[in-house]
Amino acid sequence: MKIYISVDMEGISSIVSPNQISHGGPEYQSAVKIMTKEVNQIIKAAFDNGAQEVVVNDAHDAGTNIIAEELYPYASLIRGQYNPLSMMQGIDETFDGVFLVGYHARAGTSSAVFDHTYAFRMSDVKINGQPMGEMGINGRVAGYFNVPVAFVSGDQATIKSAAEELDGPVGVIVKNAIGRYAAKILPAKVLEDQLTAGVSQAMSVLKQLPPTKAEGEVQLEVTFTVAEMAKVCSAIPGCFLRDCRTVAYNGDDYLAVFKIFLLMLRLSEGVN
Repeated sequence: MKIYISVDMEGISSIVSPNQISHGGPEYQSAVKIMTKEVNQIIKAAFDNGAQEVVVNDAHDAGTNIIAEELYPYASLIRGQYNPLSMMQGIDETFDGVFLVGYHARAGTSSAVFDHTYAFRMSDVKINGQPMGEMGINGRVAGYFNVPVAFVSGDQATIKSAAEELDGPVGVIVKNAIGRYAAKILPAKVLEDQLTAGVSQAMSVLKQLPPTKAEGEVQLEVTFTVAEMAKVCSAIPGCFLRDCRTVAYNGDDYLAVFKIFLLMLRLSEGVN
């Protein structure tokens, strides 16, 4: 049994402040300890429930958040940024299941900690007309390789979004969002018990879960906060403007469409 874990930071249990999620922030060092501990609880539970190999992708920002020397000693770690598959770097058909840990709700979600989709400059992302967050976008990358998303953790809005964007993963609420920068945090022992139980359940249903796929023609639409970002991205071959802030692309291979999306992400980064 081989498990792939993509770890973001905004959905980790006690993360609520911009000071916690950015390198150099006054609370960042304590936040990465919390992140590493929570990931370790999930990894241990996976091994305890039959996993023989676990690969962890540090998928937040520069990809150097998890404290490597404190990671559960039998798990592999992917670190760094600008990887070809970004938050899903390392996924392939050899995995049995994907865990999305510390994820957050898509851009525009009410009562959600740090709602956004890949970058705060992207106000909306749609695949075949359906609004998608990082769970839906990344889950379809896993589905491309016939691997199901079995487990998701984050706030209550994240788990609701996961049910809308994916095919039946086990969801564990690690905090109850009050607003964008506030949440009610679970007691540490309750959190540990719920994560352990959630992973156990996910491992038990793994072989029955269908991969989430985007088959046939894939229509991607990305709406930016600034019109110039869409204009710059419309120069990518095959891309075109839907309106002044929305750029679209159609393709018949989801992985290729995903890479176009990542290219839009990189190009728009340089526009102020």
